[in-house]
Amino acid sequence: MAKTTAEKIFDAHLVNEPFPGTKVLRLDAVLCHEITTPIAIDDLIRRGKDRVFDPTKIKAVIDHVTPSKDTKTATQAKILRDWARRHDIKDFFDIGANGVCHALFPERGFIRPGYTVIMGDSHTCTHGAFGAFAAGIGTTDLEVGILKGVCAFRQPKTIKFNVNGTLPKGVYAKDVILHIIGKIGVNGATDRVMEFHGSTIADMTMESRMTLCNMAIEAGGTSGICQPDMTTVNYLWQFISGDFASKEAALADYSQWCADADAEYDKIIEIDVTTLEPTITFGYKPDQVKTVSELAGTPLDQVYIGSCTNGRLEDLRIAAQILKGHKLASNVRGILSPATPAIFKDASKEGLIDIFMEAGFCVTNPTCGACLGMSNGVLAEGEICASTTNRNFMGRMGKGGMVHLMSPATAAASAIEGMIADPRKYL
Repeated sequence: MAKTTAEKIFDAHLVNEPFPGTKVLRLDAVLCHEITTPIAIDDLIRRGKDRVFDPTKIKAVIDHVTPSKDTKTATQAKILRDWARRHDIKDFFDIGANGVCHALFPERGFIRPGYTVIMGDSHTCTHGAFGAFAAGIGTTDLEVGILKGVCAFRQPKTIKFNVNGTLPKGVYAKDVILHIIGKIGVNGATDRVMEFHGSTIADMTMESRMTLCNMAIEAGGTSGICQPDMTTVNYLWQFISGDFASKEAALADYSQWCADADAEYDKIIEIDVTTLEPTITFGYKPDQVKTVSELAGTPLDQVYIGSCTNGRLEDLRIAAQILKGHKLASNVRGILSPATPAIFKDASKEGLIDIFMEAGFCVTNPTCGACLGMSNGVLAEGEICASTTNRNFMGRMGKGGMVHLMSPATAAASAIEGMIADPRKYL
């Protein structure tokens, strides 16, 4: 029987089916951070079950508020830190070594095609870019995952997105996914896997595919999935070269997770990117989108570049290309947060950090802080931010603040002009 990628992964990891349609899956990776995991840790301790199923399959990081901003966040960090030491979790990334989870864990080679991955974080869907099934889960499921290495899911249906055409100048993966969410709505993929195919995806880097899959949750998707190919193999090669005789052998193995040509889908949606324009959100839902020309001139108070969506080296290069030789408009403040220490280091070597600082940006350590309105870039009431993050909910970056989601290119152009601006004039 022909199968989608998710169906193949479910079949290969099935442990039990206690109820029709409810599948208990064996997990390849349980990811943890200091906001949601301490609640699970404390409950496991209270129940007398302070154990982990396999310390080598648990990866943990302090990334949402780092360094801690107050006693409460310091306590959360301490709970995770003490737990990681107590259970000899080697892949724990503390202050100085830490980065934004959904950028750091792939960068370390922890995600592979065919994997099952969970985390108490909605943007875990990012990791589907590797041909994995990755989903955000709640506290109870996280506890079971930590303790037993399994998680129960309903068998998801899959929507196939055929994305074809060459991206026009000034248009990037962020614009593609915002366009898709605008097309299908915030509930358009609820309880569905969003499986991406087509020439546009084949031409994307792994960084761009992660941006695409990162926002599957904003359309209600359980996970976003791209098909593993040689781009995937090249990204992972430094970690997998000892497992395969050649890159071609790795590709042959990973291709088992690709969807069958005659697999059945809940829907098939065709997307032609050839006429796509830079796309931006305008309200308080990720499906409220307009083109940059429709929103150009909207005043801004802050420009933020970073996050698990667009804080990778590719994103910084794109923004720096536009910013080079320019200054921030006097009415805005700019904040850059490279997503991991390695990205920060590489950006510094390439001179990108200098470009941002010369333009007038404040460059911070890797952190999720601003994205969820906790630190390092919180908005005041009534302020407006052009942001490369993933959510524009009411008060997301600060009570009473407005967030316009956009690509790093559009954010950089907007920083120069102090208002939403078209990046294409700078390219």
